[in-house]
Amino acid sequence: MSLDALLARSPWAAALTPAQRERVRAELRERAVPQGAYVIRKGDRADSWLGVADGLVKVHCASPSGKRATLTGVPAGGWLGEGSLIKREALRYDVVALRDSRIACMPGATFRWLQETSLPFNRYLLDQLNERLGLFIATVEHERLHGIEGRVARALATLFNPVLCPGLGPALHLTQEEVGLLAGMSRQRANAALKVLEGEGLLAVEHGAVHVLDLEALRRY
Repeated sequence: MSLDALLARSPWAAALTPAQRERVRAELRERAVPQGAYVIRKGDRADSWLGVADGLVKVHCASPSGKRATLTGVPAGGWLGEGSLIKREALRYDVVALRDSRIACMPGATFRWLQETSLPFNRYLLDQLNERLGLFIATVEHERLHGIEGRVARALATLFNPVLCPGLGPALHLTQEEVGLLAGMSRQRANAALKVLEGEGLLAVEHGAVHVLDLEALRRY
């Protein structure tokens, strides 16, 4: 997507006045991030709200010993980083590009100006933060109570959240390695879980793509 297309797909932008949209578009900048590179790193100062114009990124954290935990994935059309901007704190997680990606960057000053001037934007942020809270509660539940199939099902279903990832179609262009990275496991374990979910009629797997056949069942898995 172009930056104009990303804004057209973003519900919060549709709720702005023409003057507000014009300023946002004028101040929006784009970064190209190659596969495997950091979009932002833990400890960096939060100075931009980030939108994924093209590609796929994952949000994860790591312990001093090197153990990593994947928190969520964000496909094209999603935005992230609002919490750290609102709290004006250093980032508590890493964001890594799982494939070559283009990232839209809204300056923190523009983000805070929208907070001060747009009631619809603030309502959107409230919904966004509420969805993230539900997402991370579900993440803890799946990590503690469910097996690898449940973790893969959650990782895939998360990408269809209409607030966090608007406009995504039923076909996910993901490799099995990317599914594993999103679910926090090896490609081999992700492949085994995908076969189980496919056998239960929830999805269909082909080379480079996962077709979701029953989204509600995937969410409940």
